[in-house]
Amino acid sequence: MFGLGWPELIIILVILLLIFGGSRLKGVAKGLGESIREFKKASAEEPEQKEDEDAVLEAAKKMGIKTEGKTSAQVLKEMNEKLDGKKA
Repeated sequence: MFGLGWPELIIILVILLLIFGGSRLKGVAKGLGESIREFKKASAEEPEQKEDEDAVLEAAKKMGIKTEGKTSAQVLKEMNEKLDGKKA
Protein backbone atom coordinates (compact mmCIF):
# COMPACT_ATOMS: atom_id res chain seq x y z
CA MET A 1 0.00 0.00 0.00
CA PHE A 2 1.89 3.08 -1.29
CA GLY A 3 5.18 1.47 -0.30
CA LEU A 4 4.39 1.81 3.41
CA GLY A 5 4.92 -1.09 5.74
CA TRP A 6 3.42 -1.76 9.17
CA PRO A 7 6.14 0.13 11.08
CA GLU A 8 5.55 3.29 9.01
CA LEU A 9 1.78 3.06 9.42
CA ILE A 10 2.11 2.68 13.19
CA ILE A 11 4.38 5.74 13.37
CA ILE A 12 1.89 7.78 11.33
CA LEU A 13 -0.98 6.64 13.57
CA VAL A 14 0.95 7.62 16.72
CA ILE A 15 1.75 11.05 15.27
CA LEU A 16 -1.92 11.58 14.36
CA LEU A 17 -2.93 10.50 17.84
CA LEU A 18 -0.55 13.04 19.36
CA ILE A 19 -1.73 15.84 17.06
CA PHE A 20 -5.49 15.31 17.23
CA GLY A 21 -5.95 13.36 20.44
CA GLY A 22 -8.04 10.24 20.85
CA SER A 23 -11.43 11.93 20.89
CA ARG A 24 -10.94 13.97 17.71
CA LEU A 25 -9.15 11.22 15.78
CA LYS A 26 -12.42 9.31 15.30
CA GLY A 27 -14.08 12.37 13.75
CA VAL A 28 -11.09 13.06 11.50
CA ALA A 29 -11.07 9.46 10.26
CA LYS A 30 -14.83 9.56 9.62
CA GLY A 31 -14.53 12.82 7.68
CA LEU A 32 -11.65 11.45 5.63
CA GLY A 33 -13.62 8.31 4.79
CA GLU A 34 -16.67 10.32 3.72
CA SER A 35 -14.49 12.56 1.55
CA ILE A 36 -12.92 9.59 -0.20
CA ARG A 37 -16.36 8.03 -0.74
CA GLU A 38 -17.71 11.25 -2.29
CA PHE A 39 -14.65 11.57 -4.52
CA LYS A 40 -15.06 8.02 -5.82
CA LYS A 41 -18.78 8.60 -6.40
CA ALA A 42 -18.11 11.82 -8.32
CA SER A 43 -15.39 10.15 -10.38
CA ALA A 44 -17.75 7.35 -11.38
CA GLU A 45 -20.56 9.73 -12.38
CA GLU A 46 -18.48 12.04 -14.56
CA PRO A 47 -18.38 9.90 -17.75
CA GLU A 48 -22.17 9.53 -17.72
CA GLN A 49 -22.61 13.27 -17.28
CA LYS A 50 -20.20 13.99 -20.15
CA GLU A 51 -22.16 11.68 -22.45
CA ASP A 52 -25.40 13.46 -21.49
CA GLU A 53 -23.88 16.87 -22.19
CA ASP A 54 -22.59 15.68 -25.57
CA ALA A 55 -26.08 14.43 -26.46
CA VAL A 56 -27.62 17.79 -25.51
CA LEU A 57 -25.09 19.70 -27.60
CA GLU A 58 -25.64 17.42 -30.58
CA ALA A 59 -29.42 17.82 -30.37
CA ALA A 60 -29.05 21.61 -30.08
CA LYS A 61 -26.90 21.72 -33.20
CA LYS A 62 -29.56 19.75 -35.08
CA MET A 63 -32.10 22.35 -33.96
CA GLY A 64 -29.89 25.12 -35.35
CA ILE A 65 -28.78 26.50 -31.97
CA LYS A 66 -25.21 27.74 -31.66
CA THR A 67 -23.48 26.02 -28.74
CA GLU A 68 -19.99 27.53 -28.77
CA GLY A 69 -19.05 29.19 -25.47
CA LYS A 70 -22.30 28.19 -23.74
CA THR A 71 -22.89 25.87 -20.82
CA SER A 72 -25.20 22.91 -21.21
CA ALA A 73 -27.74 24.67 -18.97
CA GLN A 74 -27.79 27.68 -21.29
CA VAL A 75 -28.18 25.44 -24.31
CA LEU A 76 -31.05 23.54 -22.66
CA LYS A 77 -32.77 26.83 -21.88
CA GLU A 78 -32.52 27.94 -25.51
CA MET A 79 -33.81 24.56 -26.67
CA ASN A 80 -36.82 24.83 -24.37
CA GLU A 81 -37.53 28.39 -25.52
CA LYS A 82 -37.34 27.31 -29.16
CA LEU A 83 -39.66 24.36 -28.52
CA ASP A 84 -42.11 26.57 -26.59
CA GLY A 85 -42.09 29.04 -29.49
CA LYS A 86 -43.06 26.29 -31.94
CA LYS A 87 -45.97 25.17 -29.74
CA ALA A 88 -47.48 28.67 -29.53
